[in-house]
Formats: sequence, C-alpha cells, structure tokens
Amino acid sequence: MSKQRVLSGIQPSGKLHIGNLVGALQNWVRLQDQYECYYFIADWHALTSQYADTSALKDNVLDVLVNCLAAGLDPEKATIFAQSRVIEHAELHVLLSMITPLSWLERVPTYKEKQQEVTDRDLNTYGFLGYPLLQSADILMYRAHYVPVGIDQMPHLEITREIGRRFNNFYGEVFPEPEGLLTPFPKVVGTDGRKMSKTYDNCIYLSDPPQDVEQKIRTMTTDPQRIKRTDKGDPELSPVYHLHKVFSSKEEIDQVADGCRTAGIGCIDCKKVLIKNVFAVLEPLWQQRERYLREPDVLEDILEAGSKKARQAATDTMLKVRTAMGLGPMK
Repeated sequence: MSKQRVLSGIQPSGKLHIGNLVGALQNWVRLQDQYECYYFIADWHALTSQYADTSALKDNVLDVLVNCLAAGLDPEKATIFAQSRVIEHAELHVLLSMITPLSWLERVPTYKEKQQEVTDRDLNTYGFLGYPLLQSADILMYRAHYVPVGIDQMPHLEITREIGRRFNNFYGEVFPEPEGLLTPFPKVVGTDGRKMSKTYDNCIYLSDPPQDVEQKIRTMTTDPQRIKRTDKGDPELSPVYHLHKVFSSKEEIDQVADGCRTAGIGCIDCKKVLIKNVFAVLEPLWQQRERYLREPDVLEDILEAGSKKARQAATDTMLKVRTAMGLGPMK
C-alpha cells in the first residue's frame, strides 16, 4: 500500500536559524519515515520580497540544502528539490490565476501584515500579492494529502483547499483537498526577546560557529527586574527561559524557573545550562554540515535527482490539468 503524500517547503530568504530547525526541519525528519515526503527549497518565493537583490540567493539555497541534510533528511526517503527547477509550478500558477478571485488573495492575513512590517522594500507587486496562489500551486501540484502546519498557518492552507475545490467544480475532480497535518511548532524567541527572525537580526544561525552561538546566548537579555544577583525575578519575562522551554529538560526548566524566582541562580549560570543544551543539539548538525560542505558535487547531485523526481510527478499532474481544462492534444 502506497504511503500518503506530504508536501512542505522553506524559503531561502537568508541563512536558517535554530527556529527553522525545531519548527520545521526536525519535524520533516520525523515525517519522512511515515509518509511519501516532498520537501522543496522555495527560491521563487524568496523573490516575492527580495527581487531587487538576488546576489545571495544561490548561497542561501545551498545553506537550506546543507541544513536539511545535516538535520537528518535522507534523499533516499524524501524528495528534496528546488522549486525553480520544476517549471510546471509556474504553469500551474498561471492557470490557477485565471480562476482565483482577487479578494481571496487580499484577505490572506499575512498580506497586509507583511506590508506593514517590511518597510525597507516595495511589496506592492503582483508577485507578493500572488504569493499564496503560488503556494497553492506548489501544494496542489503534488496532490498532497497533508501539509505540516501550525494552527496559525491554517488560513494559508484553507485558500489552497478553496482554490482546488473551485478548480474541481469547474473542470472535474483533479485535486484532492489537502489536510493540515497539525504539528506543534514551538515558539523560538530571538536574542532580543521577539520572535526569532532574519528581519529582526536576532537569530542564532545553524551556520554560526560555536563561539558565536555561545556569545549570542551570553549577551541575551533576561528579566529586567534582576539587576543584581540577589534580585528575585520572573522567568516568564526572560527570553533565555523561553529558549530553555525548547532545548532543556523538564527538570532543568523547573530548576532555572525556581532559581530565577528565588534568586537561587544567577543569569550567567542559567545561560550556561542553555548553552550546554543548545550545543548538544547543534554539535551533530555542525559535524554533518562540514561533511556536506566538503562535497559540493554531491549536493548538486542530490538536488538535481530530487528535482528530476519532482518533475516527473509534476508532469503527471499537469497532463491531468491540461486535459481537464481543454488544453490537451487535439486528438
């Protein structure tokens, strides 16, 4: 019996950080043994906001690929490919654009949010408005059964379901409606207490050397009430504590929380525990990164083999789409 199919992607809009690791990559690794997984590097999506300067795009694609493999993705189990190497994504995007109401795109929650948040570039482009439609094409192309999402990302998946449903109503059943594979995405705070994001420059990157990771954690802000070592604090006000929730054991989390409230532990000692636990996660990944970075030809072979397999699946889907829409051969 064939496995059900999972589809997910990640943007090469910058170097990946520990939030990407625990929020996506580790989950992808778990899913590859249970499902037929297609994971893609969404380089076209990166252009929706970074179209004016693509000088770092190739390096960012490489960084995503290396980190995917270093985190444990197995090309023998999962199909890893580059979006731009499967040109059918663009064709399906165009065809779906013919039937998608403009209002559906304008109501996507992140459309206006990102326009307000990102002020250093012009996002008043068709590419940015059409981002959710291209995302829908990515998912529908592989007729995926599931898409791993957090609960806050369900609106993005719902528009894909609506577009697929609309297509099927017009032209006949071609696309299954993908379901959200609800998974816990832990909130990973950055070094300044906000959500870890390249936009905020508050990231601990997977490519950071050990000394940089240690320095970033040592200089993180903590509870502002703890001015002196003897001051009692509230761990919930400390970004360091919130990273403990992701990387430390329950026993350690309880210990640092109690130590903060009673002034039984200093902020430096609290950070030392976190550094130890972050290193325990990153050290195996660093070793694998070094291994893959020494083999650029192997990386290219993996990406091209995955893209070839993805193109085969995309070709099959587009034959169904063209036939359904009356765009197939005359005979």
